[in-house]
Parts: sequence; structure tokens; C-alpha cells
Amino acid sequence: MNSVDALLRRLEQLNAIGADLSKERDLASLLEKILVAAKSITHADGGTFYRTTDDGAALRVEILHNDSLNIAMGGPHGKPIVFPDLPLKNSDGQANDALVAAYCAIHNQTVNIADAYDTVNFDFSGTRQFDTRTGYRSQSFLAVPMKDHDGCVIGVLQLINAINPETGEVQAFSLPDQSLAESLASQAAIAITNRNLMLQMETLFESFISLINVAIDEKSPYTAGHCDRVPALTMMLAEAANAIQTGPMQSFSMDARDVYELKIAGLLHDCGKVTTPVHVVDKQTKLQTLFDRIELIDTRFEVLKRDQEIATLKAQLALREVKDAQAEASLEDGLKIQVQELDTQRSFLRNANRGAEFMSPDDIQRVKDIATMHQWVAPDGAIAAFLSDEELENLTIRAGTLTAKERDIINYHIVATIKMLDQLPWPRHLKNVPEYAGGHHERMDGKGYPKGLRREQMSVQARIMGIADIFEALTARDRPYKKGMTLSETMHIMYKFKLNGHIDPDLFDVFLSEKVYLRYAEQYLEPWQIDEVNPALWQAVRQ
Repeated sequence: MNSVDALLRRLEQLNAIGADLSKERDLASLLEKILVAAKSITHADGGTFYRTTDDGAALRVEILHNDSLNIAMGGPHGKPIVFPDLPLKNSDGQANDALVAAYCAIHNQTVNIADAYDTVNFDFSGTRQFDTRTGYRSQSFLAVPMKDHDGCVIGVLQLINAINPETGEVQAFSLPDQSLAESLASQAAIAITNRNLMLQMETLFESFISLINVAIDEKSPYTAGHCDRVPALTMMLAEAANAIQTGPMQSFSMDARDVYELKIAGLLHDCGKVTTPVHVVDKQTKLQTLFDRIELIDTRFEVLKRDQEIATLKAQLALREVKDAQAEASLEDGLKIQVQELDTQRSFLRNANRGAEFMSPDDIQRVKDIATMHQWVAPDGAIAAFLSDEELENLTIRAGTLTAKERDIINYHIVATIKMLDQLPWPRHLKNVPEYAGGHHERMDGKGYPKGLRREQMSVQARIMGIADIFEALTARDRPYKKGMTLSETMHIMYKFKLNGHIDPDLFDVFLSEKVYLRYAEQYLEPWQIDEVNPALWQAVRQ
């Protein structure tokens, strides 16, 4: 092959390398590809990729390869780097021009050395020590600066020992070699800069998401951490489902972009909670708004008891002239019975206000009876029922502490989430974020909200988030209305949800068989919550 054909072939190789570099998203892999490509296109035996440190004061060895010595350090596949940073200035503040890579970076200039042992312009004492120790002969050097779009040096590509393809002997790097290396360095610098800009934008975007989540968590101490725990569990289950090679989930797979998309959706799944009133989120008792209004009812009972005492005293005074001790004692006994009944009713209402247990129909009727049993003089002097309609509605909540209207307010957060996310101009690789984040309250049987979607209408990712959200809520220890459940209690409930069409059965099987629940528990639950999960007991209960 003549020199022209060889050069054309190397140019084609350079173009192919440039196209390959533009597709690489992982920065470590990108740097490794750059070094491998530079070695290949110049027939170099070894090479080192340096990057400038964040403060611009030194060069850091990112990747080092040497074919003859079988050395591969740094990058996604090599051994850890053990070399110190290369300072660009000496201790006296002067430019560190004695070292080839440093000189290249400082002066933004390519350095091409035919034989390191014959040059006096640079300090190769460290290289000679390396050669003595390894038996290697470091001869030709080519150091090329890498500049970003602003002309700033972001790294140095240093190649060692150009190999003659025909004879296998070490030779100097030719001018075509240098030109090709400089062209590759230019393309590589663009690829690195673009990737860095993407990473900076992603970091900034995730920081804004964290800002929203901090605002949500700061609104209520009872949901603090939920916005972090659900995404973590989501990614654990997604990773397990992606690794499954058999069964219904074997066709499910995610690449790096899919994983990032789901991560963002997980972080944003409850962003709509910024619109939810704090007093609803934090409602610990049925009568709580800005404060627990059971104390107002307590006061009414005290007034009722006072009124009974006053009425008794008046009756006793009326008996003073006849001095009927038996009648007075009868009044006293009647007062005690009335006060005792009022205390019993007050205790009952206080217990009902907690919302910790299911209200039976008899309990609900008793609240209604108490509401109309006594009369109450309102501040304007009007006679009113002992409990207002709003108080009666709250105290007769069958389970929990929220009225139907308040549940609608809580549930609206997912509608707000979808509205908020639909407003954003999502790039193509994140276009599914609104669907993933907005579907975690849907059910497989179509009875969920806000859209009433069925399983076949939902993505696997949204179904994954649904399981993560429910499991986190059941095990969370920071809710105002309950304590966190144990693993065995939670997984039994989740199993029932699988059977009744609430959650995806195939994903629950992965959640169970791959012990995703245990991995999560070991990181986020208290030791007392981590007990044995025995699916055999569920089958027995079912039968």
C-alpha cells in the first residue's frame, strides 16, 4: 500500500473515530476511547491522557496504556491510577517547562520528540528511572494539547514510541502522525466539552429537582425523606427487573438513557405536593386544622359540667329553707352521674378524633347522638347543636383522619404533578418522565387515579414506581397517623394488593424473589422492622 492510500485509510479511520466519540455518553469511556484511538491512528505503543484539574493548577493522569508492558490504568476497565498530579508551576511559581506534558499545556503547543534520550530541552529523569525499572525504552514522544471552544487547554494527549507497521521498530512520530493526532485531539476536545456541558446541565437540572423536593420535605416533617426513598426503591426494583432473564419480565430491558429517565421521573413523582396545603398533609387527628380542635370540644364539655353544677347548686339553695338532706344528696348523686356521663362522652370523642382505628357503624351513630344530645350557646347567643356539621363530618370519618374532600386535596397532588411536568419542554431521552411520574397512583384493575388506567395502558416503569410508592408508604415511620410496619406485615399487604389487581403481579414477584424489599430495608428501615418474610404463610391465609 502506497503512502497516499495509507494516509487516506487513516483519514477514514479518523472520521469513523470522530463519529464514535460523538455518540459516547459516559465520560470515563469517552476518555478511554480517545486514548485508544490516538494510539491506533499513530501506531503508538503507549499513551497517557491528562486532564487539567478543576483549579487549572495541574494535570491529572486519567488513563495510561502501554501495549508492550501490558499496562492499562484508569478509565472504566483499567487498574486505579497511582500517579500524583503534574503541577503546571514549580514551587517558586515559575512555569513547569521541564516536563513535556506540562510544557504542552502551559504553552498550548504540540511537542514532538524523536528520542527522549537525545534531548536536553526537557527533564526525562523520571522516564529513565521507569525504563531502568521495567526494561522498557521510552524513545519517541508526541504531546498534543486539547482545547475547548473557548481556547482553554482542558487536557494533554501524550503518545509514546511510534511503531513502524512494516518493521515493528520504534520510530519518530511523523508529520502526518502529528497532524492526525492534532485533528483527533480537536475532535476529542469538542466531545469532552460537549459531554461536560451535558453533565453540568444535568447536574443543574437535578439540583432544581432537589430544590423542589427540599421544599416539599420542609413543608412537613412527616413526609421528609419520601421524595428520596421512593426514587431509591424505584431504581432498585428497575435494576432487578432489568436483570431478570426468565419469566414474564425477561423481555424488559433498559439502557443507560432509560435508567436516567426513570431516575428523573422518580425524583419528580411528587413535585405536585408543593400545591398541597400543609394542614392537610400534616393532619394527625380528625379535627386538626391549624390546631387540634378537640380542645374546643373539651371546653364545651367543661362548660356543660359547670352548667350542671350551677343548676345543682341552685336547686340545693332552693331547699335550704326546708333543709331536706335526702333531696340534696339526691341532687349530688344526679350531678355525679351527669358529670361522669359527660366525661365518658368526652373520652369517646377524643378517642374517635385520633383516627387510629376503624369506626364501626355504632361508633358513628354515637357521635351523631352526642352532637344532638346537648345544646350549646354560640358566641352570638344563638342555640346550636353541640357539634357543628363540619366537626360531625370529621369525627365520623370511618378510617384515618381525612375527609373525602381532604382526600381529594391530597390526591390532587398527582394531577398537579402531571400538569407541572407537561409544561416542560422535555428532550427526547426524557419524554416519558410525565407518564412515569404521573402513573404511580394508578392500579392494574383501572380503579386508581387520576386517569383510571389499566395495566396494559401503563408502562412498566410507571408500574414499578407504583410498587415503590406503596411499599415506602407502608414502611415509613414518619407519618402522623401511623407507625411504620414490619417487612412481614408490609409484604403480606403487598401480596394481597397483587391478588386484588392493585399492583403489577409480575413486578411484585421480582420484588419478592430478588429480595429487593430486603435490600431497601437494610438501608432505610429500623432494625425492629426487618423480620422474616415467609410467603408460605400468605398461601395458608389465602386458603
